Amino acid sequence: MHYSQAITLKDLRAIAQKKLPRSVFGFIDGAANDERTLRDNEGDFATMRFAPRFMVDVSQRSQAVEVLGEKFNSPMIFGPTGLAGILWPEGDLAIARATQAMGVGFCQSTNSNCSIEQLANRARSEFWFQLYIQKDRAFSRSLIQRAWNAGARVLVVTIDLPVPGPRERDLRTGFTVPPRIGLDNIFDYASKIGWLLRLATGPKFTFGNLDNPDAPSRKFTTLAQHVSSSFDASVTWNDLDWIRKEWEGKLAVKGILRADDAKRAQDHGADAVIVSNHGGRQLDSSPSAIAALPAIVDAVGNKTTVLMDGGIRRGGDIVKAMAMGANACLIGRAGLYGLASGGQPGVERAIAILQQEIDIVQALLGVPDITKIDRSALFEAYK
Repeated sequence: MHYSQAITLKDLRAIAQKKLPRSVFGFIDGAANDERTLRDNEGDFATMRFAPRFMVDVSQRSQAVEVLGEKFNSPMIFGPTGLAGILWPEGDLAIARATQAMGVGFCQSTNSNCSIEQLANRARSEFWFQLYIQKDRAFSRSLIQRAWNAGARVLVVTIDLPVPGPRERDLRTGFTVPPRIGLDNIFDYASKIGWLLRLATGPKFTFGNLDNPDAPSRKFTTLAQHVSSSFDASVTWNDLDWIRKEWEGKLAVKGILRADDAKRAQDHGADAVIVSNHGGRQLDSSPSAIAALPAIVDAVGNKTTVLMDGGIRRGGDIVKAMAMGANACLIGRAGLYGLASGGQPGVERAIAILQQEIDIVQALLGVPDITKIDRSALFEAYK
């Protein structure tokens, strides 16, 4: 199947699985330990039921939103996903261009394979930047300054990765950074000739934001080595105070699962909290993002923007999250499935699928304006 024939995100996932080596697909598709939280992220959406209201004029429908001062055609921000260049040459730029073309948001990862400056100059006029606080605070400050100078006006600080979660699927498949071809996987890699040719002829694999052009490139074999080498496990809320002083724009904190932590983020100057369990890739048996969402919405009230990240596989999932109080949703794996399926056009196909599904759900639910939705749109037992 060609990406243009995909009807659902599940179709795009199947195409991606066929096109990628087993270890590379496992990297984007897998999670920590037994992957319970990954399954719950999707499964808990499946238990929720809508309460449609009929005899409502839905001839004109809008899914446009404004989030942290930026307007989007749909309530989607494609979230920070590192190492997209493993899936497609200049993968980060492909995602950024697709989201720009389709009028939805994009957040660049610290671990992007392209630099902040490359993104700004070659792909998007507006973008968010995601920061992992580095052990070298001066380097963290330089990333913040570079993002601002490049035009980013929203900084997303991810707080749920003091140490890397145990990605056991990656250990079993032998995933490395960059991918290594050896006797144990040569037949699998050789069967993905299109991917191999793109990898061989594309730009050299780098960490665009972390490699210093005046020093030797950092060499890592595993993502765990990269995290332990660079990220700071001693980070506390005091560091958020420091970032708040350094950053002039809107500040979002990603990785919130508790109402009291949401309040702390609010008290320390966050303009937004992002309800997220890192796609199930950190602490397995954490609650799903949608299960954690209602208490956090209730805790912060309307003073703080609430976004949700995790488990979005249908446009209806986005509608459910917004009914529970989210202002928009971050999209992760859905974009990567599209990228692996066909580069920028594949990502655009993923966005179009979600947008069409949102539109149909709005019409059948009796909600012409997505920003007016509330918990009354959900069946009582699932609120």
